Amino acid sequence: MATGLDGFFKISERGSTVGREVRGGVVTFVAMAYIVVLNPLILGSFAADDPSAKTDVLGAILPVSQVAAVTALVAGVMTILFGLVANYPFALATGLGINSFLAVSIAPKVTWPEAMGLVVVNGLVVLLLVLTGVRTAVFNAVPAELKAAIAVGIGLFICFIGLVDAGFVRRVPDEAGTTVPVGLGINGSIASWPTLVFVVGLVLTGVLVARRVKGAILIGVLGATVLSVVLEAVVHAGPSKGVNPEGWNLGYPALPDQVLGLPDLSLLGDVSFGAWTRLPALTAALVVFTLVLTDFFDTVGTMTGLGKEAGLIGKDGQLPGVSRALFVDGVGAVAGGAASSSSNTVFVESAAGIAEGARTGLANVVTGLLFLAAMFLTPLYSVVPVEAAAPALVIVGALMIVQVRDIDFTDFSVALPAFLTIVVMPFTYSIANGIGAGFVSYVVLRAMTGRARSIHPLMWGVAGAFVVYFGIGPIQAVFGS
Repeated sequence: MATGLDGFFKISERGSTVGREVRGGVVTFVAMAYIVVLNPLILGSFAADDPSAKTDVLGAILPVSQVAAVTALVAGVMTILFGLVANYPFALATGLGINSFLAVSIAPKVTWPEAMGLVVVNGLVVLLLVLTGVRTAVFNAVPAELKAAIAVGIGLFICFIGLVDAGFVRRVPDEAGTTVPVGLGINGSIASWPTLVFVVGLVLTGVLVARRVKGAILIGVLGATVLSVVLEAVVHAGPSKGVNPEGWNLGYPALPDQVLGLPDLSLLGDVSFGAWTRLPALTAALVVFTLVLTDFFDTVGTMTGLGKEAGLIGKDGQLPGVSRALFVDGVGAVAGGAASSSSNTVFVESAAGIAEGARTGLANVVTGLLFLAAMFLTPLYSVVPVEAAAPALVIVGALMIVQVRDIDFTDFSVALPAFLTIVVMPFTYSIANGIGAGFVSYVVLRAMTGRARSIHPLMWGVAGAFVVYFGIGPIQAVFGS
């Protein structure tokens, strides 16, 4: 069996083992399992009469339990498919950002099925770009130094995600009378038991990684989870639920009343393309354009960063077989819309499994099976609080930032675009925004310093698309949509 797996997934060829792949797959799942809890909170609602309910133009909602079920289902299926077809340890799940955009900006203007129909159209456009070779060509046209900057930016981005999820970094309330947007913990202090668990987990995992202990990240997450369960039994911090700043943000470290539960998959196929008649055609087109550009470059950036971190980028600076990977990612966008879980894309948290040793699609199969199990085991996996998983993201960020050494900061026409790529990602909470800032500034600086011929023709087109992307608000205002 091991020999067959080795041959199919090229495990030995990539310097890995079945054990590493399994560990990496488990770690990736643990690092990103929060999406099955978070996505329903972003898209779904418990009741239509809830003041915070995300209602569509007709007042309808997506039930939280149904969104959770389809989120786990699509993530599991697409992650396994990606592993089998692309043979890379890059897991897929509902992309953060697009789901919020749907809930806040699109759903109030259309019905939920119509909003998901726009996501399906976005996925079909992305697939068309893959089939015509455009998406692959753009991926290969990105300069090597910008690819390194993307990897570093993603490292800082996922580190910031971990710090925020754990409550180590928090938004400073507007009424605090300060211009500082974020601060340490609560009033400059850690001040909560869950955040203390994060700190202990970070130190523990850091020591294990420094000592090169096998399974360091997984051991760190499990150790922090055990500490969380014991601590909660003693101090009763309780869940946060947005009103208890000293509580657990996502996941609750207490043994559940039940372990198994049947998933409600009623949302599968509940899609409509009526948005094109309900909205002005230009407005619908601009919505799809925004979705496509975000989907397109979130994936390009994430796969670039993960590929470099895993050592899978070739000497030519390209990721072998990238067209297959991009195609499956496009299918994920269509599948996410068709299941009402929102567009699925490669998840940056896959870097946690890569840091654990994952190098092939076998890790994806493990992660995907765990997502499928999560449909039935939601009460069990939710025992792991996000504060116990967040240290893995910070550790991975530290591992990815070393790629800054591949950037020539002595050439300012490269240094500024690389710098903007790196800092805009965490500062705006968006991989696509960071890539856009880097691409536009790269084209402008190279052209204005007499090196226009060194710019790949596709970079001009991409930079122009990002100019439209960044100006989408004024463009809509001008056309009255």
